[in-house]
Amino acid sequence: MKKPEPGGPSTKTGEKKRRLLPGLKVADGFTRHPFDIAFGLRTSGLIPGRHLKSGHPHDRHATAYFGVAPSVFRELLRRWRKSHPAAPIDQTTFIDLGAGMGRAMLIAALQPFRAVVGVELNPALVRLARRNMTRWRKIANPRAPMRLVCGDVGDYQFPSGPCVAFLFNPFGSAVMRRMLRQIASQFAGRPGELDILYVNNEQEGVLESHTGFVRLFHGPVKRSRVDAVADRRILANQPDGEYASADHEDCSIWRWIGKSRD
Repeated sequence: MKKPEPGGPSTKTGEKKRRLLPGLKVADGFTRHPFDIAFGLRTSGLIPGRHLKSGHPHDRHATAYFGVAPSVFRELLRRWRKSHPAAPIDQTTFIDLGAGMGRAMLIAALQPFRAVVGVELNPALVRLARRNMTRWRKIANPRAPMRLVCGDVGDYQFPSGPCVAFLFNPFGSAVMRRMLRQIASQFAGRPGELDILYVNNEQEGVLESHTGFVRLFHGPVKRSRVDAVADRRILANQPDGEYASADHEDCSIWRWIGKSRD
């Protein structure tokens, strides 16, 4: 049976036809990543931040939607696991802040995390992510339970116990600062219980200025050849040519220590 296009017509009788977000139509340069082709998923596409409207005041701080290169994500996760986290992975909750269509969540769920959680502001992306999660549970035998929260990361209540948060440059400095204030409040008295994996770390300076964090890693993480070719092709197909692709992502890993580093 032919699968519906992302954000396309609902299969339920009586529901309104949903329009594709800009960037998810062939006319917008939509190109599928090999990850989606291999598993029958819908995590491809490039959606500029100006098109990610949800009615929330923080919409204006959204950067863009673009799925993280699987090879970059896996390598950063590998580096994190070697950094002596606070607890074993099966006692740690993975949280994707700005989860988009859920690509990082799906890959993370193949690891034995205590749980994998996504937080995403845009309801259209949430719908697509939930469809991907449903398919992933059927085909990939994930080792961690997954759930998705539709809301603002600045309001998110982190779970108890050790956590590792993932960011793929989802928002600007204003939201980053608000999120860090929430973290400082929620993790007061919990040194070492939160790590941050940051890909395309444009707001690195905001983390650098926060005395509650220490940086464990900072540098480029290379895409695999498959990911580099795919992402280059996807970005080359943009009608407006706003974004460019490189063979790596600038990344960092941070740990909450809850006190001044001085």
